[in-house]
Amino acid sequence: MPAPTQLFFPLVRNCELSRIYGTACYCHHKHLCCSPPYIPQNRLRYTPHPAYATFCRPRENWWQYTQGRRYASTPQKFYLTPPQVNSILKANEYSFKVPEFDGKNVSSILGFDSNQLPANAPIEDRRSAATCLQTRGMLLGVFDGHAGCACSQAVSERLFYYIAVSLLPHETLLEIENAVESGRALLPILQWHKHPNDYFSKEASKLYFNSLRTYWQELIDLNTGESADIDVKEALINAFKRLDNDISLEAQVGDPNSFLNYLVLRVAFSGATACVAHVDGVDLHVANTGDSRAMLGVQEEDGSWSAVTLSNDHNAQNERELERLKLEHPKNEAKSVVKQDRLLGLLMPFRAFGDVKFKWSIDLQKRVIESGPDQLNDNEYTKFIPPNYHTPPYLTAEPEVTYHRLRPQDKFLVLATDGLWETMHRQDVVRIVGEYLTGMHHQQPIAVGGYKVTLGQMHGLLTERRAKMSSVFEDQNAATHLIRHAVGNNEFGAVDHERLSKMLSLPEELARMYRDDITIIVVQFNSHVVGAYQNQEQ
Repeated sequence: MPAPTQLFFPLVRNCELSRIYGTACYCHHKHLCCSPPYIPQNRLRYTPHPAYATFCRPRENWWQYTQGRRYASTPQKFYLTPPQVNSILKANEYSFKVPEFDGKNVSSILGFDSNQLPANAPIEDRRSAATCLQTRGMLLGVFDGHAGCACSQAVSERLFYYIAVSLLPHETLLEIENAVESGRALLPILQWHKHPNDYFSKEASKLYFNSLRTYWQELIDLNTGESADIDVKEALINAFKRLDNDISLEAQVGDPNSFLNYLVLRVAFSGATACVAHVDGVDLHVANTGDSRAMLGVQEEDGSWSAVTLSNDHNAQNERELERLKLEHPKNEAKSVVKQDRLLGLLMPFRAFGDVKFKWSIDLQKRVIESGPDQLNDNEYTKFIPPNYHTPPYLTAEPEVTYHRLRPQDKFLVLATDGLWETMHRQDVVRIVGEYLTGMHHQQPIAVGGYKVTLGQMHGLLTERRAKMSSVFEDQNAATHLIRHAVGNNEFGAVDHERLSKMLSLPEELARMYRDDITIIVVQFNSHVVGAYQNQEQ
């Protein structure tokens, strides 16, 4: 277990502001080339204030420095072998097949595949999947952390419990509270479906449980006991907001245990976006906070695939988000609340968990820092107040909830962090997954776009398509197959092994300059069950 001093923000040195605010010094390049990477400011997820620019400014000729230090002695090309590539791509894959009947209901989900490919070290993305045991349906979600992985880790562990509790009827909440009071065993609320690498923080489990218990006690007090249908949309919104409030409160109160004190502060000062799906029969709700996305794969009558977006990005490209932010603050802040497409000129997502530097008052920030551990008080970043910080909070974790009633033609759902959507168009994502699940990709004509293709190049494309067909059988996981395309696709949409090998061979300090962490969950629906639901209502 790392020492507490290693768990909190490290000291600022050279270009390590990126490790304090995890995404400060990177860009997302879509093409790997031999020239030194240019890192445009408009692609950074978090841009440091000019006063701190020197902390993350690369040394002059840094590319030549790294070349000379690490690569000059080995000018020959080095590529990973296909087995080595597969080993990397499959390291974090997970699959779960859902029983058609769980004793209570017939499931509309056949199963799901998930996978992650790190770019940050350690990876800042998280994923979660669980079956609701006391109510109905499944929860699935992806979480994209920034300023480290502390917040995304906490949210991935805790959010589903808050959602499940929000969905419970009054009688079940009372039964759970009585069991805790009398020391009896608790009813299990969730059945988790986790990869061995998806861990839970045992040290914080008691703290997290106490906060959750306080929440369900308040729900009991607010509920009169009258039987009423639970509004899923309202439950999702309440769960998101309450968890974010608890993250903030825990950091303000602190903990006598020094390890936990570091943990709650790390969680609060870092941040995370979340995209969560709740599937119950034909009722699909997507709750999104930030810039991860949910995409529905629909198969048309002619066999083609179309993408239906079930979430909106909460960033400067969303006009409604810009308008919302401006309306929440005085008119004299209209030009400063969003600058260079960032919140206060710094943060790319406009909604997120944690990130208390964009939520707390200046006085509260100073009090917490001054009363906190020395590493927090001595850290220059934590004492830095964002510019034009006049009327907080500027950031919210409240999700935007979208409802969709499933139809037989709705074949699958893709939940993914922005690392996927920055490299692939939504239509390509749905097509690749659809072709993988149906095995129909080899029947489609080769598309070369507007390129002039010679006979030799066409032969190469046919060879690549044959390799692509073999990779389908090679991948037993739809999320893995999608990551293979996201990282290795060439201009013709085919996986180029040389390119894939190069991208996966990049050292840690360079990988983040070309792409972000990628986390994907592909949920496959049972069309027969969905159709049966539809027929029952006619």
